[in-house]
Amino acid sequence: MSTGSTPRTTDQPAIGNAAPARPVFCVDIGGSFMKFAVSPAPGALVPLEKVATPAADWHELAASLSALIERNAHVGDPASPLALSIAGLIDPRNGIATSANIPCITGRRIGDELSAILGRPVLAANDADCLTLAEANEGAGRGHSVVFCAIMGTGIGGGLAIDGRLVRGAGGVTGEWGHGPILNTTVELDGETIHIPRFSCGCGQSGCVDTIGGARGIERLHHFLHGCEETSYRILEDWQADEARAARTVGVYLELIADPLALSVNVTGASIVPVGGGLASVTPLIDALDGAVRKRILNRFDHPLVTPALRQEDGGLVGAAVLGHQSAV
Repeated sequence: MSTGSTPRTTDQPAIGNAAPARPVFCVDIGGSFMKFAVSPAPGALVPLEKVATPAADWHELAASLSALIERNAHVGDPASPLALSIAGLIDPRNGIATSANIPCITGRRIGDELSAILGRPVLAANDADCLTLAEANEGAGRGHSVVFCAIMGTGIGGGLAIDGRLVRGAGGVTGEWGHGPILNTTVELDGETIHIPRFSCGCGQSGCVDTIGGARGIERLHHFLHGCEETSYRILEDWQADEARAARTVGVYLELIADPLALSVNVTGASIVPVGGGLASVTPLIDALDGAVRKRILNRFDHPLVTPALRQEDGGLVGAAVLGHQSAV
């Protein structure tokens, strides 16, 4: 039987904490806003500005990034790399980006094209991957060799880091436990067998974790079980107050979600699963998921395995900074 991942010794810093050659400019680019910061050294982050994202115009986006660097040039140097956390996929083979929220970058080799415009190295990674890097180096996963980060927000995503470095699979897809027809169709709860359909997913498949795992998924599951519309916030609030319908919904939810997450732990060998996204703020839910997952894995941990991410608020910037510093190693 596998013994699972072993923590890194704390007297040996993560690769992401090696001495940098120079400060790193970093930007967390969302569909509405861009957060700009500088990381003068690994583990240090200085937020500088927040501006609107010109999501539909490539030339405006490049000009906005150029202006941010120009206004803050005094805190970097002419060769400081720019590291981006992006709400979208970056194919590691060719650097081509795909983003629904930032359509102007779709189809572009974003790192190469921005590097030519800005005259400095530009690196880019998916926002979930950046949170993974942040947690592995500066968050809940610090000291662990294998970190599987689970994103549980509106939908489901994830990322994987080994020894502080991001694992980037084919097409930029790694740790995406939210997709694939893997959900069970029956749940045994309190002596009752409950049949669950394979809901259609936006990826084109049916039965994906994404169909019920996120906030919208909880609402969908609640509607299926009880025939009524409720927000995920209300469902989880009622669950914590022991309301019967909400308790049934969350009970079914935990049974369904714990299986694929436990499989992800077994496959990756992770010894910690930081959770990002809006559902991570519901601590009792994450605690309950942790208990359900730990009952299903081969390696039995005596410490919490599934735990709220520590860099939830600044994970995009922190992860981008780590990416930038690692590029100089």
